[in-house]
Amino acid sequence: MPIIIRLMDVLLIWIAGYVALNLRQVTFLPAYLPENFSGYYSLIAGAGVIFLVISREVYRSWRGAAMPLMLARVTGTWLLVIGALLLWLFFIKASDDYSRVWFGLWAAIGTALLWIERLGVYFLLRVLRRRGYNLKHVALVGSGPTAERLFTRIKHSGWTGYHIAHRLPNPDERSLEALATEPLNEIWLALPLSDEATLRKILHALRHTAASIRFSPDWFTFRLINHGVSDVLGVPMLDLTASPLEGFNRVIKHLEDILLSALILVLVSPLMLLLAIGVKLSSPGPVFYRQERVGLNNQPFLMLKFRSMPVETDDQGLRWGGSAEKATTRFGRFIRRTSLDELPQFINVLKGEMSIVGPRPERPMFVEQFKDEISDYMRKHMVKAGITGWAQVNGWRGDTDLEARIEHDIYYIENWSLALDLKIMLITLFKGLVNNHAY
Repeated sequence: MPIIIRLMDVLLIWIAGYVALNLRQVTFLPAYLPENFSGYYSLIAGAGVIFLVISREVYRSWRGAAMPLMLARVTGTWLLVIGALLLWLFFIKASDDYSRVWFGLWAAIGTALLWIERLGVYFLLRVLRRRGYNLKHVALVGSGPTAERLFTRIKHSGWTGYHIAHRLPNPDERSLEALATEPLNEIWLALPLSDEATLRKILHALRHTAASIRFSPDWFTFRLINHGVSDVLGVPMLDLTASPLEGFNRVIKHLEDILLSALILVLVSPLMLLLAIGVKLSSPGPVFYRQERVGLNNQPFLMLKFRSMPVETDDQGLRWGGSAEKATTRFGRFIRRTSLDELPQFINVLKGEMSIVGPRPERPMFVEQFKDEISDYMRKHMVKAGITGWAQVNGWRGDTDLEARIEHDIYYIENWSLALDLKIMLITLFKGLVNNHAY
């Protein structure tokens, strides 16, 4: 949706400029307008690009935002673009070559079209969400004025798409641990900031959840802000374990995964055919090895690899580590050492089950083991599992320190950017494929 809105915004700005130009011709004939409109068309095209570049705040999540604030943001950004163009024309001493009335008409028509677009999308989403589509399932933990205000606002604001799936006014350890297993999008903590002990107990009990945890304390007693803040239904919330991979960033990463994985699969398809033949000739059995792993929001999926072991190896039982001692075929050892056995996972990426960059996924039984042994282990499931990751390019792969690997995974989740993804891909390409810890 954000991509569509951005493209629609640019198109509407161009339409507004063209309509204003033609209205100017018809309505104000005595005024000066040149016969060649190429300069005007250049301004119209440039305005769309500038608006797209500087309008980050305009596309913040609409889910809990107030309509007047949304309209004010888009109006302010659009008028800033108009003002920047006028200032630029003044500095290059070309302002006299363009009609000021046309600029005024363009600004007014552009504002009207951007408003109409947002109102239309806003009410469409409102209807869909009231009918149960595009919902975010939330658990509300806590009691008191803040919790009651949040509950009341959601109850009367079905258009936001927030759905209170669970409410725990007096949470205990058992109910919180049960809550951590639910497939929720977010967990909201509405607690007094002074009750630090309760907050610590709640966070510990929720350590297995992959949902984003937001904290809405009593802000009159809040003094130090070290975390990101989200505004939901007019109530400020402190993001305790949220990731930058929300909203438009999530769309960007999804497009990155789809486009790059499709391109890579096309480029390496001849190599994959040769590898498939090598696997088939090395030992009897299927070409692909399918193994259940845990991904985004604790959901299981079947991860693909080229089979590197004899079929009967899986009957030997599961154990963590000891990769070098596991039985592999001669060809299997080669594709493992070179990480070529991972190539089929680009199919998982194309299916939306994995990402190119992200924390490496683990098998369900090991997730159950490590979630109690390693602090913040479950936070890796806030994003899609990856073929490569920050931990892997820093040497933490295979039979290496698991706590260090999780620390690197959490760093990636908290500091995600498109540039970081590209950096990890380049490092993987140049020095991460062959590794001493890959077996």
